[in-house]
Order: sequence, then C-alpha cells, then structure tokens
Amino acid sequence: MSVLRSVIVGCGSYLPARIVTNDELAAQVDTSDQWITERTGIKMRHIAADNELTSDLAAAAAKAALAQAKLEAAAIDLIVVATATPDQTFPATATRVQEKLGLTRGVAFDVQAVCSGFIFALTVADNFLRLGQANRALVIGAETFSRILDWEDRGTCVLFGDGAGAVVLEARAGHGSTDDRGILVSRIHSDGRYHDLLYVDGGPSSTQTTGHVKMEGKEVFRHAVTNLAAVVGETLGAAGLKATDLDWIVPHQANKRILDATAKKLGLGADKVIVTVDHHANTSAASVPLALAEAVADGRIQVGQLVLLEAMGGGFTWGASLIRM
Repeated sequence: MSVLRSVIVGCGSYLPARIVTNDELAAQVDTSDQWITERTGIKMRHIAADNELTSDLAAAAAKAALAQAKLEAAAIDLIVVATATPDQTFPATATRVQEKLGLTRGVAFDVQAVCSGFIFALTVADNFLRLGQANRALVIGAETFSRILDWEDRGTCVLFGDGAGAVVLEARAGHGSTDDRGILVSRIHSDGRYHDLLYVDGGPSSTQTTGHVKMEGKEVFRHAVTNLAAVVGETLGAAGLKATDLDWIVPHQANKRILDATAKKLGLGADKVIVTVDHHANTSAASVPLALAEAVADGRIQVGQLVLLEAMGGGFTWGASLIRM
C-alpha cells in the first residue's frame, strides 16, 4: 500500500554569537559554575544580541536547512514556526520568516506549545503533507527566551538560552511500513491543570506586559520523567517497535538529570541519547531541532536510522515523533 511520508531532507541551526558562561552568571546572581553544572549539566548558553529577533534566528536556521537540502526557498509551500517568544503579539513570526526568505506564496503560521512546540509543529506539518495539502515544509523552532527571564532569579535565569533549529520536510511515497523514510508516528498531549508549575506571569490579555518565566522545578522534573517515558512508549507501541529498536533518541534539552532519568526509565544507554544541554542550555522550542541538526552535521545520525524526538513544556504539553531518517 502506497502512503505519503514526510521525509526530513535537510536540517539547519543558528546560534547567536554571544556566549554566556556559568562563571559570568555567577558574577551577577547568587550561583556558581559548580551549582549550575551539578543540578542541570549546563556549562554555557547563547544569548541573542539586542538587535536580533526570533525571526532573524529562525530565518538563519531555515536557510541552513534549505542549503543542506539543496533547495531554494521557492520550493517551500508551508512554514510552521514553533515559538513562545514571537517578534510581536501579531503577526505570526512565521510570516516574518516567510518575508525574510523572499517568499510571497504558500502558508506561514506559528504554533505555541513552549518546549514541546517543535514536536507539535512537526506533527501539524506532517498532517499537511500526508493529506496532500503541501509538498514541502519548513518546520522551525526558534526562541529568544533570554527576553522573558528574570536575571535576578537564579532558579530560572541559569537554565535557558537562545537559538533556532529547522528541518525541511518533503512529501514522498512510502510503502506504509516502518522501513519507510519519514515521520512514522507522532503523539502529542496537553493537560492544563498544571499551568501554575511552569508559566510566564505576563501577556497582552492579563497584564499587558511580557512577564517572566516562573517554574516549580521539582514538580516539573517529576512530571517530565513520567510523561516523557509514557509518550515514548505510546509512540513506539503505535509503530509496533521497542526502545531497543531505536538508533537514537533526541530529547528536549531541559536538564541533564531529566535526560538521564528518562533514558533509564526506558532502559536506554547514554550512548543512544543526543545531549547538547551542556553548551546550548534549554532553548525551549529550539532545543530538539538544534540537537537534531548538530547530530546530523557531525555524522552521528545518518540516513536510514530510526530516531525518536521527544519534549515536554509548559501547559503542560508533551509529545514524541518517531522518524526514519
């Protein structure tokens, strides 16, 4: 049986030039390199320049993904940007990216699911391609999370960074088996009961301000390990596969402890987990595509391998995508 699959034909990334180390943060807030490293695994993060917008980061990552795919921007008919830090309240940051790529046709819109945003955006784009409503899509996760941090709150300001990652999806015919290249299964979830554990205390409707990130770290950790292990199992089960069938898992890079605990719960060795949190920190919706792009660029992830992407974010939202590269 012939089916349409959304195949990843290009990956790209962009990181701002400015790097902020733990020691630099320790000079302005009550923390230390040892404290941050032991609790999170983070050593450094990239911070956008004052004149860099989320759309600038997203467009740079998109151009890199298009270059790897050996495609011109004109080949794209769908752009989905996952971000919690848009350039403006409206219009969608995706339309700014569309303009920066020189496109005047197709569809461009944003998806907001915080750290799970890229998985949600990937799922949305996959549905468009599988239904024949688009042929090629740019899916981008981009954040300037530094703009919504309280830089005097050591519990949050040490955790996050800025950046963008992108993939180019192309609709291709497959046989309907797990040997097909492309997105095989995606599962996404949300549960609004946990709003107060991870949120931003601002917004145009509530306070008319941007606000700052607020988080109950221990509770988020507990839910993350449970929810991520469950959705990974659900996604693999839907494909009739097991964790041991995976070549790689590319998790949301929130905290090294969460990565380790989730891998242990799934019975996966550390050698199958892509880790970039040490030098990227938590870049929210950008974290999964940044990690994916790095592992593709350095040759760890190769065509034909089975890769699982997973993430959890505020809302709570969480999800996973199983992909044959």
